[in-house]
Amino acid sequence: MLDISGLHSHYGRSHIIQGIDLSAGPGEVIGIFGRNGVGKTTLLKTIAGWVKPSHGAIRLDGKPLGDLTPDQICHAGVGFVPEDRRIFPGLTVEENLSLGLLQVKGRSSRDGKRAVEGIYDRFHRLGERRHQLGTTLSGGEQQMLAMARVMVGKPRLVLIDEPSEGLAPMIVAEVFAIVRELRDRGAIILLVEQNVHEALSVADRFHVVERGQIVFSGEAEDPADRERLQQLIAV
Repeated sequence: MLDISGLHSHYGRSHIIQGIDLSAGPGEVIGIFGRNGVGKTTLLKTIAGWVKPSHGAIRLDGKPLGDLTPDQICHAGVGFVPEDRRIFPGLTVEENLSLGLLQVKGRSSRDGKRAVEGIYDRFHRLGERRHQLGTTLSGGEQQMLAMARVMVGKPRLVLIDEPSEGLAPMIVAEVFAIVRELRDRGAIILLVEQNVHEALSVADRFHVVERGQIVFSGEAEDPADRERLQQLIAV
């Protein structure tokens, strides 16, 4: 169970997250929607430890994450796919994937190799390019690599920021197929996404954020909630 209560965070003097309460259980996808600049990405970065919370609590399975470093949060079972993908320059596809193995302490080299081979079975294009530098992949392939790097660590909580941005429709469909796989594995998923239609196709519930606060929460399959969502995010 993910439990966030009274969460606040700042960039310097700018008060970005202003008291967010949120919870989610295993196998649940939560959509996070809102206009640009309202704090959606900062929320994910705060959970991942990239931004330190200034107040409030973040707990995963009852264990507090707020005072941990990003590495410690990663080892606690949190995977983050940031908007810019963070493919490491100078590293091959396989070396980028190997970094994902560091999420799991005590994993044997044999188990790690088996996990990477499983990724290649799932993502044939990555297998074909395993010795290619990750930064030389196409945008869609880099997004696959970023998500595969998280998958190989088998996280309990996955934070995904704008995974479909700039991608062709065929690749977008593949990205959301991966989200479904992660959900079916029992991961908790927080999904920030501008493509509301695609996001609602995988989400169970959603929250709308304005000025660092949740102003509306709804069920993804409820027509009235979906209509209210469109009203709130319309430009």
